[in-house]
Amino acid sequence: MCGKGSHSDRECRDTQSLKMAEKKAFVLRIDPALLAKVEKWAADEFRSTNGQIEWIIRNALKKAGKYREKESGTP
Repeated sequence: MCGKGSHSDRECRDTQSLKMAEKKAFVLRIDPALLAKVEKWAADEFRSTNGQIEWIIRNALKKAGKYREKESGTP
């Protein structure tokens, strides 16, 4: 696990780069005020804005019963 001493910094960066490469990029049009709120929330949670948006979507899918971890490929 990265940050726990079991991997070198380089191994962690390589793993993170691979995970990022597996993600699909797309353009999101969003109200600037809404984005500012998400950015603030992300900073409060020590996440990137992108990570926060993924977290919000994942939680919404779980709440709606539309998310299965085995199918998603992500934790």
